[in-house]
Formats: sequence, C-alpha cells, structure tokens
Amino acid sequence: MIKNKIKNLDLSATLKINEISKKLEQEGKEIIKFGFGQSPFPVPVKVVDELKKNAHQKSYLPIQGLDDLRVAISKYESKKKNKNFSSEQIIIGPGSKELMFLLHVSFDGEIILPAPSWVSYQPQSIIAGNKFHWIQTSAENNWYPTAESLEELVLKNKEKNYLLILNSPNNPSGQVCKNIKEISEIVKKYKIIVLSDEIYSELTFDENYDSMSNFCSEQVIVSNGLSKWCGAGGWRLGYFVIPNALSKLKNSMKVLASETFSAVSAPIQFAAISAFNNDHTDYILKSKKILKGIGEYVYNNLKSNNVIMNKPMGGFYLMPEFLNKKFNTSAEMCTDLLNKKGVAILPGSDFGFSIDKMISRLSYTDFDGKNFMSKINLNTTIDDGLINKYAPKVAEGTKRLKEWVEIG
Repeated sequence: MIKNKIKNLDLSATLKINEISKKLEQEGKEIIKFGFGQSPFPVPVKVVDELKKNAHQKSYLPIQGLDDLRVAISKYESKKKNKNFSSEQIIIGPGSKELMFLLHVSFDGEIILPAPSWVSYQPQSIIAGNKFHWIQTSAENNWYPTAESLEELVLKNKEKNYLLILNSPNNPSGQVCKNIKEISEIVKKYKIIVLSDEIYSELTFDENYDSMSNFCSEQVIVSNGLSKWCGAGGWRLGYFVIPNALSKLKNSMKVLASETFSAVSAPIQFAAISAFNNDHTDYILKSKKILKGIGEYVYNNLKSNNVIMNKPMGGFYLMPEFLNKKFNTSAEMCTDLLNKKGVAILPGSDFGFSIDKMISRLSYTDFDGKNFMSKINLNTTIDDGLINKYAPKVAEGTKRLKEWVEIG
C-alpha cells in the first residue's frame, strides 16, 4: 500500500521535536526548546499591517506568483547582489521548502549534499527518486566541502548531471562558507548546477555576505523567503531566483506547481510586497545583534575540553560535539538529555553525520524576541545581564547542558 521508498521516512526531525516539546509542556514539564529552528522575532509591523489590509484578497493569483511581488523581489535581490534580475526569473512558492521539492522532482540527475545539511534535503531526494551523495566536511573548513573533495566526487562519473545544494549561513552548523570562490571554480569546470539556499543570508553576523551567484550566476538558483529574517515562518512564502540559462527547469517547476499548490495564498503575497519594498534595516540589525550576542553567550559558556564547536557566524544555530558522551547513537544521547534535563536538541544523524558521532544541533531561539528587541537600540551591548533578563530560558538551558556534560 505504501511505496517502498516512503516506508522508512519519518516526520521531519525539526517539526517532530517541536511537537514532542509542546506535548511535554502540555504535560506540565518545563522544556528548553533548543530543537526547533524558528525565528523568535515578530513579523515587522508594516508587513503585518499590509496583511490586515489585504485579508479580503481571495482570487487565485498567477502560478509563478503575483507580478508586483516578483518585481519587488527582483529589485531586492538585484540590489543585494549588484545584479540585474528580472521578475520573470522569480517563482513564488508556499515556502522555499516546497520549491526545493519541485526542483528535486524536475531535476534529472544526482544530488550532492554536504554533511551536515538541513534535514529535508535528503528526504526530498529520496521521495523524488534522485540518487544523492554525501560529501564529507570538517570543522576546520567551517563544515563546508573543499573544492578538491567536490571535484573528486564528480570525477567518479563526470558524465552525470549534478545538483549541489549549498546553504550559507548553514543549518545546522551556524557557519558561513568562506571558500565559495574555490567551489565555484569546480562548479564552472564541470557544469554543476547549484541551489544556493540563502534563507539565513540576511542574518549573517559579518556584513560581507558572498553568494555563489556572484561567481557563476548562470548555474546558480538562489533560494530565499520570509521565514528567517522576517520572522514569518508560518506565513509560508518562499521564492527562487532562476537564471535564464535554466529556464527549462523553471518552466517544469511551474507545471508541477500548477498541479500541486496552484498558487500561494493571495493575502500573504500582497503583504509580502511590503517586506521587500520597505526598509527593514533597523529590524534586521537588531535581530543580528541579539542573535550574535546570544550565540556567543552559549558558545562561551558551553565550550570546554568535553564540548567542541565552531563559533557562530550567522543564523541561530550551534553544533556542539560532546566528547565525553558514550551512547550508541546521537539520537540516544539527545533523548537522555531531554529526559534528564528537559533540554531538546537534535542529533547530528538527522543532518548527515554517522549515528555514532556525538554531535548535535542547538537552536538558541527559545526567548521572546519581540520583548528583547523592544529593550535595545543599535548601540546596546548584549551582555550576560541582558541575556539572563530577556532570554532566561536560553541561560537556563545552557546551565542545564553544562550540568549534563559534567555528569559524564
């Protein structure tokens, strides 16, 4: 009754841990929710106001997306990357996740996934029937593949079509790709298509963000949306910027969209125009200031001889490895932490690591972002006092983690 390739799939790990955490809270347990990667900040007021104004919009919109919204996004991305994208290169979806799935279904070739990668890339490849390859990475290279390792993989069968998925800043590591130019040389040499997942790009702590599209634009599909920088994950609006050289892929995705979701919610699309047309600099800078401060707080308090990780560079994740923990799997380790300390994190095995590597993903977003944001300005120093006051669950969760580590 169920297709074999689907039988072994489970709920998305991030959504599953969110449901488990909520269930435990409903049972009266105090849970520190470091498992689910959701922006803690409110949707900007101007964008919310536009949603209210457009609640009456009820007509089906164009499959590819509302024209005015695609124009707004094309201008936004053009300014951001110093390019000249046209609205025809933009396709809107109910979250970038859905567009990624349509890309997997449309693409005739094999998928290259850096280990670690976001939890849904691999399952989507499986569902779409695409063969996928994990490419190993290291902490020394910010958990991104080297150009040499990418070339080595491709040379095993260079006649194949390849799609490399690159996410920077990265979920789950919180790192930024610093060897993007070197990777782009291999991409150009072997005509690899790249999906550049830039959903966290506006939350890069360093102001200098490099997109793969700056180095080989005709082979790179840019993915972004409202869920992370705009705090609107539940609104479900994402987009792709697809180069003209890949218009056949875009047209195929458009066909699939017409047979699946038809069009993205009309009120959401009208409201989203405001997200891309208005200046949200103050909102974004405050978001980054808070996230950087909290990320470094957790990093500085948790790192030890028994806990190693890279300092966060963007987004809202850390990827601690617990050297003194001896479980059969990282999933068992995370279950032990949840049961003993009420702290929810995700095992590294959900992101492409071997099950016996005691590594995990920690999302430091369990705080009231609206309240925290209202208490600071751009000159505020995010110190321990502010974090204890306005992100108490993050401080408490870090304390519990340290206690659990010391147990051995």
